Amino acid sequence: MAPRARSRSVLLPICTILTILIHGAHSFYLPGVAPQDFINGAELMVKVNKLTSIKTQLPYSYYTLPFCTPSKIVDSAENLGEVLRGDRIENSPYAFNMGDAKMCNVLCRKTLDSKTAKAFKEKIDDEYRVNMILDNLPLVVPIQRLDQESPPVYQLGYHVGLKGQYSGSKEEKYFIHNHLSFTVKYHKDPQSNSARIVGFEVKPFSVKHAYEGKWNDEKTRLTTCDPHTRHTVVNSNTPQEVEDKAEIIFTYDVEFQDSDVKWASRWDAYLLMTDDQIHWFSIVNSLMIVLFLSGMVAMIMLRTLYRDISKYNELETQEEAQEETGWKLVHGDVFRPPSNADLLCVYVGTGVQFFGMILVTMIFAILGFLSPSNRGGLMTAMLLLWVFMGIFAGYASTRLYKMFKGSEWKKIALRTAVMFPGVVSAIFFVLNALIWGQKSSGAVPFGTMFALIFLWFGISVPLVFVGSYIGFKKPAIEDPVKTNKIPRQIPEQAWYMNPAFSILIGGILPFGAVFIELFFILTSIWLNQFYYIFGFLFLVFAILLVTCAEITIVLCYFQLCSEDYLWWWRSYLTSGSSALYLFLYATFYFFTKLEITKLVSGALYFGYMLIASYAFFVLTGTIGFYACLWFTRLIYSSVKID
Repeated sequence: MAPRARSRSVLLPICTILTILIHGAHSFYLPGVAPQDFINGAELMVKVNKLTSIKTQLPYSYYTLPFCTPSKIVDSAENLGEVLRGDRIENSPYAFNMGDAKMCNVLCRKTLDSKTAKAFKEKIDDEYRVNMILDNLPLVVPIQRLDQESPPVYQLGYHVGLKGQYSGSKEEKYFIHNHLSFTVKYHKDPQSNSARIVGFEVKPFSVKHAYEGKWNDEKTRLTTCDPHTRHTVVNSNTPQEVEDKAEIIFTYDVEFQDSDVKWASRWDAYLLMTDDQIHWFSIVNSLMIVLFLSGMVAMIMLRTLYRDISKYNELETQEEAQEETGWKLVHGDVFRPPSNADLLCVYVGTGVQFFGMILVTMIFAILGFLSPSNRGGLMTAMLLLWVFMGIFAGYASTRLYKMFKGSEWKKIALRTAVMFPGVVSAIFFVLNALIWGQKSSGAVPFGTMFALIFLWFGISVPLVFVGSYIGFKKPAIEDPVKTNKIPRQIPEQAWYMNPAFSILIGGILPFGAVFIELFFILTSIWLNQFYYIFGFLFLVFAILLVTCAEITIVLCYFQLCSEDYLWWWRSYLTSGSSALYLFLYATFYFFTKLEITKLVSGALYFGYMLIASYAFFVLTGTIGFYACLWFTRLIYSSVKID
């Protein structure tokens, strides 16, 4: 069945192109799996996934808690992205049959000891949620909004339990959600007798079940809920306490509801999880401001440069140029190779690799291949694309290296292949060791670790060398002007042209272009929500490119006008400094939006955000560098120089 693009216009007056990009791209997604038809009575496989908490960020396998188990626990095959996310998908003891409603079905009876009671209490304390899957749809808890007419908000997974007090008591107790009331929504095909699942919801309750006589698995009838008398659970007025020696009976209901929602649109409700009108307007407002600033900057630059070039060429023809001034004065030094040129080549190559990975990932995401229904797809795609973009990294780094008159291309290729991944791997190994220490399912297994190392050394490194070989065989890029043998002395600079000051100022505008979208990305990662508006993200990415390029060109122009020709590294660091603001914003987000209290969880957050900031530095720095390289080559080839 073909996927359907939602049209939910709040931005029609802005412009046709924006509307097409935003509305088409944010909502066109492929459902992720082929539709499955179920006839009446067909068995439905309910699977359990990891336990998650936004307070600890440490996922755990479902069966780490003493829930009811099937006769044999079977793991589902997970892709690379799912394993890295900590997903552990296993079968469950819940038995569903299409169209067969069940009431108060007893799953099992457990008697807690001090150890199991402690395990439940710890997970309730940390607000862990249980995640389940039916026909590739995640289990959600519908929460009604204050405005009754609005559709409900969906929370992914249900809480293991809750804390509370009995009336008249101040002592805090722990209660477990031991009764689950499931609702399976289906869309019936009018031409056949089959149906497709379009929704999977649950309402959890805590009920201290009671029964008469001795417990018998087959024959015991509960007095708290009974299918024979149509007596069902509707509230948690007599909750089940978690304590040593407590007897807990796990039960569930299943009801089936016919729905008008078609299979291809079944993810719509999941993706519209928040009131996002503010999101739309704030993003577009941000883009408009940045576009306006970029236009102003471009206009000033073009007019000023045109006047400069005309003046220099006029002076030359009239033979009135007694003394050159401004940026033309440093023409004999502007293309002098910088200090640590090798390192710059490595960073530029890595930035090209990142740029290619992000661009292709976004194109796939906009086309709908990486929708949230394809669990782990986004991470798998990014990893594989990073590996295959190694060829462009090698090419870019050695092309620049040859321009600097370098000859040892193999050394540059090796450093390009191992430096950035090496730094990231070192941080990742430390974080993974911390996760192992917590016995979390988020720890990457040795098999997956081996696969990652193979991708790096078996595919990425050889591709970097191939790209480097191709790049080095090409003729060197010629400078538009000759470089003097003796370096020119740089005059004393004004305080506002101080390298540290201008670099820090340069990072503000690129960060300003992305920080609103950054809030939603951080929320999706750390608050366990779906991120799917790739149309917006693509626009923000395009604005980021333009902003990085223009702010670097402007500051590079001012630098050359003040006769400072050391622009190579400064152009990279100017736009790259936006990564510093990104990390500072991530720190602000940690203290204002998250409730993480554990040391390990805090270390994980800052470790992963450090990796993200480092990647952002490499990406934005490379954009700024190439913009400045293009600009300097353009202006120095436009003036007559003896």
